[in-house]
Formats: sequence, C-alpha cells, structure tokens
Amino acid sequence: MSPSRPFILRPVATTLLMVGVILVGWVAYRQLPVSALPQVDYPTIQVQTFYPGGSPEVMASSVTAPLERQFGQIPGLNQMTSTSSFGCSLITLQFVLDLNIDVAEQEVQAAINGASNLLPQGLPNPPIYSKINPADAPILTLALASDSLPLSKVEDLADTAFAQKISQLSGVGLVSISGGQRPAVRIQANPTALASYGLSLEDLRTALAQANVDMAKGTFDGLHQAYTIGANDQLLSSDGYKPLIIAYRNGAPVRVRDVANVIDGVENDKQAAWANKNPAVILNIQRQPGANIIAVVDRVKKLLPQLQAALPAAVKVDILTDRTTTIRASVDDVQFTLVLTIALVVMVIFLFLRSVRATVIPSIAVPLSLVGTFGVMYLLGYSLNNLSLMALTISTGFVVDDAIVMIENISRFIEAGDSPLQAALKGSEQIGFTIVSLTVSLIAVLIPLLFMGDIVGRLFREFAVTLAVTILVSAFVSLTLTPMMSAKLLRHQKKEEESWFYRKSEDAFNAVIAFYGRTLQFVLRYRTTTLLVTVGTLVGTILLYIYVPKGFFPVQDTGVIIGVSDAPQNVSFAAMSRRQQALVDVILKDPAVESLSSFIGIDGTNTTLNTGRLQINLRPLAERKISASDVIRRLQPELAKVDGVSLFLQPVQDLTVEDRVSRTQFQYSLEDVDPKELAYWTSSFMDKLKSLPELRDVASDQLNQGLLASLVIDRDTASRLGILPADIDNTLYDAYGQRQVSTIFTQLNQYHVGSRGFEKPLRQILQRRASSAQFLHALRSRRYRAGLKPSGPVSCRDDFLQPRSWCGARRCRRRRESCQAGIEHAAQHSGYIPRHRGRLPPVSFQ
Repeated sequence: MSPSRPFILRPVATTLLMVGVILVGWVAYRQLPVSALPQVDYPTIQVQTFYPGGSPEVMASSVTAPLERQFGQIPGLNQMTSTSSFGCSLITLQFVLDLNIDVAEQEVQAAINGASNLLPQGLPNPPIYSKINPADAPILTLALASDSLPLSKVEDLADTAFAQKISQLSGVGLVSISGGQRPAVRIQANPTALASYGLSLEDLRTALAQANVDMAKGTFDGLHQAYTIGANDQLLSSDGYKPLIIAYRNGAPVRVRDVANVIDGVENDKQAAWANKNPAVILNIQRQPGANIIAVVDRVKKLLPQLQAALPAAVKVDILTDRTTTIRASVDDVQFTLVLTIALVVMVIFLFLRSVRATVIPSIAVPLSLVGTFGVMYLLGYSLNNLSLMALTISTGFVVDDAIVMIENISRFIEAGDSPLQAALKGSEQIGFTIVSLTVSLIAVLIPLLFMGDIVGRLFREFAVTLAVTILVSAFVSLTLTPMMSAKLLRHQKKEEESWFYRKSEDAFNAVIAFYGRTLQFVLRYRTTTLLVTVGTLVGTILLYIYVPKGFFPVQDTGVIIGVSDAPQNVSFAAMSRRQQALVDVILKDPAVESLSSFIGIDGTNTTLNTGRLQINLRPLAERKISASDVIRRLQPELAKVDGVSLFLQPVQDLTVEDRVSRTQFQYSLEDVDPKELAYWTSSFMDKLKSLPELRDVASDQLNQGLLASLVIDRDTASRLGILPADIDNTLYDAYGQRQVSTIFTQLNQYHVGSRGFEKPLRQILQRRASSAQFLHALRSRRYRAGLKPSGPVSCRDDFLQPRSWCGARRCRRRRESCQAGIEHAAQHSGYIPRHRGRLPPVSFQ
C-alpha cells in the first residue's frame, strides 16, 4: 500500500496538517536564538587572586601552588594553566565538553575553600572565580567618563551602579573594570620622620588598623524604650586619619599628619584606561562559555537606560565595542541568501516545467520543508547561526529533488491518459520507495559528521542534524502534500494549448539534448582518452588536496581587532603609559578605525606591568573597503616606528578554542620541570623561529629580564638586635607594597586604606650609610628599643634579572613557555614549526 494514498484521498486533513507544521515552525523560528556559530565552548573557569606587593616567586609558591593542588583533584578537569606575576595569580581551568559548567563551578568553590588555610593571611580578598574563557574577547565594551567628576568617583559609580547589575544578568560571565581608579585613602609614610620619634612603619600600620573598626556594639533596653549602640569608631575620609594619635613622645602626641602624608586617592595608581585619547573607566563584559552572545547583549542594552538614569548627568556612557553588530549582519546575509536560493530554485523549476500549476507545488513544498525544520531545531536547543543556515541553504537542492521526482512521475501518468487522481495514486505508489531510499542514502552520508568527537564534532553536529532533519521533513512533504496537490492542480495539456514560451523552450531543450548526444558519441568513440582524462582528473584532485592551504577555521572579519602591547620588562608605569598613548595616536589616524579602548596595569587581564591591551573598532566594511587583516597589515609599518614598544594585532574571532591569550594567530608551548632548562631551550627555539622567512611577529611570554633589588639578611646580627625576618618583610611591605591596612565599610561598597612609604627607590636608601641607619631605625623591632648603628643586619645587592611572571601547565606540574608567531603571507605554513621539534630533546612540545 502506498504511504501517500491516505493523504491524497483526504486533501482537507492534509492541508490542515501542513498548516499546523507551518504554524509550529513559524513560532519556533521566532523563538530561536541568533548567534554566529553553534555553542561549542569548553566549560572554562578563571580564578584570580591579588596579593599587592607579592613577587612572581611568592605568588607562585604561596598562592598558585596551594590552589593548583586542590584544583588538580577536580574530576573532569581537562587542562589547567596558571600565570603568577607581580601581585597577581591567574589560574585557568578548562573542563571536558560533557561537564556542566555549573557543576564545575561548585567543584572550584569547594577547592578554594579547601586551600584557604594554606593561603597567605594578608590577602586583601579571597580568590575570585569567574565562568569565562580569558581568551574570549569581550562581547560589549562600555566607556564611562566625565568632564567634571574625578575618575575615582566615576569608577565608584561604575562598580556600584553598573557592574553589579550587569553581572546579575543571565549569560554574563564577568564584568571587569579597567582603569584601576577605585577610591581609597592612601597613607604615604615618611620613614625618617617615624625614626625621629622612635617609631616604625609597623607601629603606624597597627595604629591605623586599630583606629578604624566597624563592629557590632549591641543594644540595651530601658523601661519603655530600646536603644541600639552606635559609635564614631569608623574613619571615612583622609581628614579623619590626619589628626589620629599614634603615640606620645615627651608628653606630646604624635599624630599621623606628623609622620605621613594622608590623601584621598585611588587604591591602585599603577593602572590606567583610555577611550580613544581620553582617560575613562572601561567596562568589559564577557559572556559565560556556551551563552548566546546576541541574547546577552540584548539583555545588557535593555538594562542600560535604567542604569544611566541612576547616574549623575555629568557622567557619559558610550558603547565602544558591540560584537553583535557583525554577527547580526552575517546572519541576515545568510538568511537573504537562503531566500534568494529558494527564489532561484523556483525560477529554474518554472523554466524546465514551463507550467505555473506544476511550479506552484514545489514553490510551497520547499519553504514548508524548511519551516518545519525550525520546530525540530527549537526542540533540540539549536540556534540560527551561519552553519545551521548554511545547512538549510544546502538542503534546498535536496528538498526540491524530492518534489520534482514526485511531480515528474505523476505527470507521466497524466500524459498517458490517466485522470489526475489516478495518476497521483499510481505515481506516488511507484516512486514512494525511491524517495525513502534517497532520504536514507543522504542521511547516511552525514553519519560521520554526527559521530565526530571533541569540539570539531560539536561544531558540525548542529550542521549535520539540521541538514538531516530538513531532508526527513522534505521526504514527508513529498510523500504527503506534493502528491495531494498534484492530484488537484496538474492537468493534461493538449498540443494546441501549448503557449509560445512552451514551444520556444522546447526547441531550446531539444537543441541541448542533441548537443549532448553528439558529445556523448565523441566520448564513446575515444574511450581510452576519456579514461586517461578521468584518471588525470583524479590524480590532480589528490595533488590539489595535498597542496591546498589547510586550517581549522577561516579568519573572520568581525570588525574588531584585539591588540597586545609589549614593552621592555623593566619599563616603569609612567613610561608604559606614554608608549601606550603613542600607539593609540598612530591607530586613530587610520581611516578604517572608528574608535578604540586601551588599558595598562596589572589586573585580571594584564599580568605584568610591561603589557597593555587595545580593542580597535573598525568602521563598517562598506565604508572601509578592506578587510580587518588588510587594516592590520597597513598599520604595522606605522606602529613599528613607535620606540620602545611592540604591538601585536589580530582580528577577533567568533570561535575561540584555546583558553590562553595569544599575541598572534599561532601558538606553540614548551614544557619542562626545570625552569632554567626551559628558559634556555625557549630562547634557542625563538631564535630559530625568527630565522624563518615565512613567520613574522615572533614573540614569547617568557619574562625573565626584570630588575630585582635583593636584600641580604645577616640573621646573626638581626637576632642579636631583636629584629626578625618577619619584621623586615612587614616593614618592606608597608613601605613599597601598597599594603591594605584597613577597610572602610559603607552601605554600598567597601574601600581600603593603603600604606606606602615615600616614592624613593630602596636601593638609593641603602646605598648611603646615613640613609641605611635611618632605614634600620624604621625597621626597629618592638622587642628591641636600643639605638642601632649604621652597619646593621640588612645590605643591598646590585640589580640583577628576575622573572616578571611564571607560567605553568600544572597537569604534570611543569613550567610552560609559549612561543607565538604569525604567518607572513595568506598561505598557512604550519609545517615549518614541527620540523624543528626534534632539536628540543629535554622539552615537551605542544
């Protein structure tokens, strides 16, 4: 029995069924999220720990290592990398694809709790984790600035009014604030003045910590009323700290203003950010792995007017970067291509069938098959992206084949003299099995894509499933709606009823068939030559496959370029700021650049002081006329003229597989348990890469050229004088580490009180004996109150090199260095690097 017979004999029921398919598909289409690509991100979590003043060695041993030992026990952990730099520890945890990121989040929190007793007691905040991929570019960048308010006030508003509200939105992984202008009270102590009063930096720190408290004080009840006890125990501004009494000397009070300069400043003055050329507070919004970019950005934009209304009129909020602009444009372009494909298919059908009645049937069947697919996509949790829409575009050819096969077979019976109803019943019964077999064969071709593993399989699985579902829906429509409409619309056309268009096109088709016959006879006459041409074509295809450039994914033009600036490792913050602004001046002169944001300083993005970040927003492609890669090539010669800094640029991509930020398109990692051996082979490997003409912008994240002033403690002398190494470390931290000694609590936020000695290099203090004596007086222990001679337990060595950061791949607790390079030309030459792999015997290579 024919599967089409019930639908042919019940046209009303068939029509209602198809109307239901259209309604379900249309509703599902309106609900489908829009994205650039299928959501295939690895579950990734980044853990940040800040310890102001901590050297890379201290951060690696006292902060990063205890956390790594706990994280290494989490099940499902695929890869763990870490970076320990001055005052900052970043650990990135990448989990297997099948693990839910919310489950991983719970495991990470438990691991942090387990390591809390091993972390330094002086951490200003516990480790903070975020569900983001640090290598993923921000989806939205906002700039807050004011002509009348200081940046510290703008940053406070951004932190309390903007960042917290945006972080609460579904899909937002992290809202990072760049610029570092968080308000704080800064105590700049004068060690000389302290020593003249017989006080130390530790005495000052203790007095400050005890003078500012915010604790519970209780209540008491009277006969008729109850009272809550309050007190002026908290100091909220610098004016409250200046008259604070530290001690008494000769019956007179020693106040903070006598030994220190107290100001209302910022918590970290070694951070800065700019919107174009203007200082600003930059908010970078990153999504959670797997979250839909457009949906997240739409939620943020919907909330922005409400947040802006709560700000003072003097604060301006500008959107610098919106990654959804190009995503929406690309999806709209593919949707237009899909509609155009359907129109072209219908036109071609009309040219060959030369019948309006026959053309109407596939004109309805093809869109119906595509609309029906949207319902299944919604049930499977898919999105409208470039790959799924490309699958629908490709499937148009398969869909129309089923309809044409059915129509042609029914038309054959009508021309033989059967009525349209009988022809539909006979033709559908005869061709039904053929359509089923074609459908099964086409789906069988997609089976390898359905069972591919890892991120490549996840990426193309949505493409394969969408294509397979469309083919199945097409087969269903061809076995139900197409024969039913054929029975109602097709008619036998007599010779005298043929139009002039039909007769002229028939003559053209006959001429084409005659030409094909002549060429076929020629091929059959020279069979040997034909076979040789076939073999040559096969060989040529294989050779082209071998030599054609290969890559994982083509380079996209998203309209955004990310840049990493790199200065000498001993550069100061002021010098880095000047060089960063020099790069900005060069970039903004390019006619293709619309705006940019840039920032420097150690935070959750930059791990060292000698690096900075830039995010360049290009004008629409119709205005700039050239691709993002061409813009980069045009900028590089001008950027190379800026002295003392290098800038590495690459277009932002929608698909991010790695969890580490690379300066260039390709990245290779070297691992070794011995840091010295790793440093030697990394340098040798870099020299070899730089000698290859195919590579450009060769760089490494090996930072071992920083300057270090080392203090040598004479432990015997220190013990005799009652000075412990802990006293020396604490005093150095008070003087040079931007130490946070107290916290100011308000109803909206918390602010720190930081102590720091006068801005004078320690090496200069210790070079002279008199200054050394003053410094030793500042280090005096509470247990030792006698005078100190100029020669004491501390001496200073000359400057020597030290690492500015430690990078680790901690699955096997090995040190890691990354070598990065860009390709000189468009062709990819990935084979040049593995060719030299055998020359690195002690080092593992990735």
